[in-house]
Amino acid sequence: VQLQASGGGLVQAGGSLRLSCAASGRTFSSYAVGWFRQAPGKERVFIAGISGRGGDTYYADSVKGRFTISRDNAMNTVYLQMNSLKPEDTAVYYCAVSTRGVIVVVSNPYEYWGQGTQVTVSS
Repeated sequence: VQLQASGGGLVQAGGSLRLSCAASGRTFSSYAVGWFRQAPGKERVFIAGISGRGGDTYYADSVKGRFTISRDNAMNTVYLQMNSLKPEDTAVYYCAVSTRGVIVVVSNPYEYWGQGTQVTVSS
């Protein structure tokens, strides 16, 4: 599986961005996808996940109510809609795939990773 993350950029606080994670692979629809982010000098952390088929979603408390994860299996793409952005959301955002199909909030079970896309939120 190859992943291509895109959609990052510079936005003012309170603004919105939509990240995309495009995947190759015929069985993508059965895979769980997670979004992680890594701020400078900090560890990579889980922020949102969606199960295979899209039946379940899960969010970190830091983004709950502001971010929405969704998937279009016909397009082999997972999206992360980010609203009400804050300066503390500034980080490199990564998407990752777990072939197990269930959401996991730690990074180890994710076998495939995208290259990351920078999100910068100015105050």
